[in-house]
Amino acid sequence: MPQLLFATSNAHKTDEVRQMLGPDWLVENLQTYPHLPIPDETGTTFEDNARIKAEAASIALPDHLVLADDSGLEVDALNLAPGVISARYAGPNATDADNRARLKAELAPIAAANPELPLTGRFRCCMVLAKAGRTLAIENGTVEGRLLLDEQGSGGFGYDALFIPDGYQDSFGLLPTEVKNQLSHRARALAAMIQWLNADRPG
Repeated sequence: MPQLLFATSNAHKTDEVRQMLGPDWLVENLQTYPHLPIPDETGTTFEDNARIKAEAASIALPDHLVLADDSGLEVDALNLAPGVISARYAGPNATDADNRARLKAELAPIAAANPELPLTGRFRCCMVLAKAGRTLAIENGTVEGRLLLDEQGSGGFGYDALFIPDGYQDSFGLLPTEVKNQLSHRARALAAMIQWLNADRPG
């Protein structure tokens, strides 16, 4: 069974990747290797940060195939914020609820001034695959949609309850997991990465 280290401690993300890869893969995350150093995410783009995480973990564990992602929400009315700081939008120790509260507070006056204008945006994900400190593949995925001012549903995580993907009436906080896993930015980036793995899996 091929092994993949997903360079995150986020259980939600790890479960999403496990479900999409299926039972033929053994997917671990950084909770299995608590001794690994966690690099600072100093990049200015999602690709920069994904590469930093993938290459650092693959240097520490050179025999492992390492996948890392960086992802976030881009809101057009906010000049693509929160972007690369999506996970810490309300501060370095912010919770998901804190980040959603800041986003709603910033969107409210924009919506009030332009009530007919949809609050468009997208989730964006960049995935990087590395081994022994060398990047092997880079894949991207996006899902377009619109933002809500009131949370809808309690499923998912992050900004899911505030985002309705194009073509749907429900937020990611309400949509079933199997639907979200077909639509999400991470699903699309991972689908492209799986194609790469199936074509050129490193030995």
